[in-house]
Amino acid sequence: MELSHDEVRKIAELAKLELTDEEVTLYAGQLSSILDYFGKLQELDTSHIPPTASVLPLTNVFRRDESSTPLSPELVVANAADSLDGQFRVSNVLE
Repeated sequence: MELSHDEVRKIAELAKLELTDEEVTLYAGQLSSILDYFGKLQELDTSHIPPTASVLPLTNVFRRDESSTPLSPELVVANAADSLDGQFRVSNVLE
């Protein structure tokens, strides 16, 4: 599938990208190659492969919930960009 320059410009507009004419030409070729590869993948018979969300086995890793000595407020905010009286200071979100 060969993408036209107008189609690449439309895709760039949807992605809020400003492309030069050289970039449009470059990306038209690259995106066309990617779509051609997907076309080849569509030709494969995958009817014998069950649908899956992940190729890796999913397991939860839990650790024991053990209590320990809490950190002091001074230590907690030691690396904060800004703090006051042991609390994090952040910029206003609402006026």
